[in-house]
Amino acid sequence: MKPNLRNIICTAILLLASPFVNAQFLAASDTSENSVKRYRSIINANKEIVDFIEYSLVQKGLPRHLRNLALIESHFNRNITSGAGAVGVWQFMTAHANQYGLTEQNRNDLYKSTKTATVSLANLYKKYNNWITVVAAYNCGEGNIAKAMAAANSSQYHVFYKFLPEETINHVKKYLNACYATGELQNVLSNYNSSRMNTVFFVKGGSGKDNSQLAETDINAGFNLNIIADELDVDVEKLLSWNPGINDELKQKGQSILYLPTDLMPDFLLRKTKILSRSVKESNTPTIRQ
Repeated sequence: MKPNLRNIICTAILLLASPFVNAQFLAASDTSENSVKRYRSIINANKEIVDFIEYSLVQKGLPRHLRNLALIESHFNRNITSGAGAVGVWQFMTAHANQYGLTEQNRNDLYKSTKTATVSLANLYKKYNNWITVVAAYNCGEGNIAKAMAAANSSQYHVFYKFLPEETINHVKKYLNACYATGELQNVLSNYNSSRMNTVFFVKGGSGKDNSQLAETDINAGFNLNIIADELDVDVEKLLSWNPGINDELKQKGQSILYLPTDLMPDFLLRKTKILSRSVKESNTPTIRQ
């Protein structure tokens, strides 16, 4: 049973439109009037710099809300130097700057550093496909992101963020707060949810066979794997082969990542509420034993 085009489109619309999807994982942590006024005041006080940054972002095909990265990095102060040695509006470390041909001396040059930042951000987006992970990577580096993803066995920020430095976690929170203040939070969260739908993972099975394309989503212990298999018209054994150890993880943690072939994932997402409802009603069904 393969999903038709209508199912795929409906799934995408649900992911992008549902406020529950956004609220479930990420949200602004400070929506107070003082926070909103503070961020807006900094932007208004640096209008010329902000206009140049937004123009540069648009020229590169990037969203204007990335101006908020400079906002939380430096408050648009081109002469600021952090305790770690990051310099300028975009807070470039020497190694990061050198990676893109920006000299150490030019890190506080607004024109050159902004042009460099747009290239860096565009490259990060090509790699991670969502702006939240891009903001995290810009703060702590791609190496730390890779380690966190490996530790969490997931490339989804709301899963792997626990393995990131506390400074980076707080940095992402600040970014979401700034985007709330500028009225762009929904765009950032919709982009994240859309990327979750489109992310493809390559998982190597224990049999040593070639890697197969699997997409991932989250489920909790309320889901019955028998019913998932029934609704998707697949063998339970096949479902378990895509998800080794899922029973133990659901029992111990109450939640787990569910891996499914990319052509089956839209069907699961459309039926997710129905599957959970059936699972609850049939909760006396014996647990699958591996």
